[in-house]
Amino acid sequence: MECKRDRNLEFCSCTYTACNKKGICCECIKYHRNIGEIPGCLFPPEAERLYDRSIEFFVKVWAEKLGYKLVKK
Repeated sequence: MECKRDRNLEFCSCTYTACNKKGICCECIKYHRNIGEIPGCLFPPEAERLYDRSIEFFVKVWAEKLGYKLVKK
């Protein structure tokens, strides 16, 4: 399968430009999954820029954006 890196870069919303996986979605997803994170492209732009790729931050940001209130135990 041919990598579509150049095409992917047209819509990649990750602002971490130093990443060698930018535009290579399969490698990016694998990398973040292996370390228990979510790729930046799945975060809203205002949250992506903070570079917190944790699952907890992802859930918090999207819950707030969608109007849910999280209950801490």
